[in-house]
Amino acid sequence: MWVLLLIPSCAAAVLSCLRLVRVATIADALTGRAPHPGHLPAGVGLYETAYLAGGPARVVDLALVRMAGVGRLHLAHTGWTTVVDPRGRGRLERALIGAIGPEGQCRTAQLKAALAAHPTVRDIGDRLTSAGLATPAVVRDHALRAIRQVRYALVGAAAMLLLTVLLTAPDGTAARTAVAWYALPLVLTGGTLLMARVDVHAYTAWAAPAGQTLLRALPCRHTPATADDLLTAVAISGPAAVQDPRLRAALDS
Repeated sequence: MWVLLLIPSCAAAVLSCLRLVRVATIADALTGRAPHPGHLPAGVGLYETAYLAGGPARVVDLALVRMAGVGRLHLAHTGWTTVVDPRGRGRLERALIGAIGPEGQCRTAQLKAALAAHPTVRDIGDRLTSAGLATPAVVRDHALRAIRQVRYALVGAAAMLLLTVLLTAPDGTAARTAVAWYALPLVLTGGTLLMARVDVHAYTAWAAPAGQTLLRALPCRHTPATADDLLTAVAISGPAAVQDPRLRAALDS
């Protein structure tokens, strides 16, 4: 009986681990190249930094904080964003105002979701990917999915082992044999996850290894003294860097 439970556990472990290895190999090939010199360092501004640190959502948070700081938007802690000045000063600001709609007001959560998927924000990621600084979206998605599958295989093998122990408890010899065999998928998936922390974890971030090196070189103050310091802190750390609790609540709503 327990052999019938062991077979799918082993199959899931082997297939998920092989998929993760394949994803890591592809990721190395796509993101291991050096950044294009024509894009560095002048090509990396606040919005590019925000994308490398937190992806499209971080870019949107930065745009909201920036426009609210100069009085062009009003962010309410109740979850609404209102346009104060409808003249956008750049592509991203115009896209943000357009996403709010003709009424000049919308829910902040809906605005953030719409703007994160806007072509203007995607263009930032495409430029950084072409420069070798950002992880390609397909690589990041596949890496996250592959790691989840290995985790599911590990949990599934542990659950099947527990069930097997309960079924074979009266027979001590059979229980010990089952535990010995289940060590195979458990060790395989557990060891693969440990190796993934070193070899694959970097590809689950928005920034590629070169982009992560760039981020580590940027200064970030925990207590921003000026508006520029605040914007840099938001780009690197997200809404948690905002000192104003009402503004922070508005961004999290």
